Amino acid sequence: MMGGDFAPLEAAKGIKKYVKHNANPAHLVLIGNEEQVNICLNELQIDPSSYTLIHASQVIDMHEHPTKALKEKTDSSIAIGFHLLASGKTDAFISAGNTGAMMVGSLFSIKPIEGVLRPSIGAYMPRENGHNGWLMDVGLNADCKPENLVQFAILGSLFVQHVWNVDSPKVALVNIGEEEGKGNLLTQAAYPLLKDCDKINFIGNVEGRDIFLDKADVMVCEGFTGNVILKLAESFYDLTKRRNVEDPFFDKFNFEQYGGVPVLGINKPVIIGHGISGEEAFCNMIQMAEKMIRTDLLEKIKSNFVTSM
Repeated sequence: MMGGDFAPLEAAKGIKKYVKHNANPAHLVLIGNEEQVNICLNELQIDPSSYTLIHASQVIDMHEHPTKALKEKTDSSIAIGFHLLASGKTDAFISAGNTGAMMVGSLFSIKPIEGVLRPSIGAYMPRENGHNGWLMDVGLNADCKPENLVQFAILGSLFVQHVWNVDSPKVALVNIGEEEGKGNLLTQAAYPLLKDCDKINFIGNVEGRDIFLDKADVMVCEGFTGNVILKLAESFYDLTKRRNVEDPFFDKFNFEQYGGVPVLGINKPVIIGHGISGEEAFCNMIQMAEKMIRTDLLEKIKSNFVTSM
């Protein structure tokens, strides 16, 4: 509840929206400064039976060193959240707080699924046809080996298939040309591995101009390239608003509407939200976690990696 630039009010608003629009909402465990959170919950008149509030006396600020903060601030909302998740007292964990601390907690408290070399995070890429594509990695793994990209492709394909309900998602490698053999040493080595992987529907290379077209459902790259693409995409919405350009397509580049993104490749659902998340983003993050649980996504990932990696 204490994560994000507008905590805890926007998180509370998101909870109210989620509870209001779901006939059978999940029971929510709220972690944060009890006094501050209660003020928001009471003002918004959220039904107390829909949540359990756990007090956290500390907050990990955005500028703090992730590993050091998690070790020293054991009574922070992020540290408590990972403890509850790791011990099985909650089923998923959501925060718009310190991204580094969320990643450290994911990797060392929850740990990667057996066979997953490197967990990954992806990002929504709005497409001209009105649907979204999924790009990964977008910053967690700046340097990668070819086999990492193959695993990103499997993780992304399973996510899109089971959470977005896309049958046989089209998977592509982000490259500087469409032809096989193009690119740097990483993409040249990754291409044949992706081509030979029977876990995915690999369609070949896509270039930067294809990212927002209906060419691929899942696009894979190392985190350096992915983060550059993501930050460029994020700038489109602000740019069009500053220039008073009205276009429904560019409104889709307001990434708050998508909520957060899951850390794929770890043993339990962890959703990381943007620091500027508002009520819509928090509501969507809760729904994302709920769908990951309902579709049994992590067990499907585990079965794929146990049998193939």
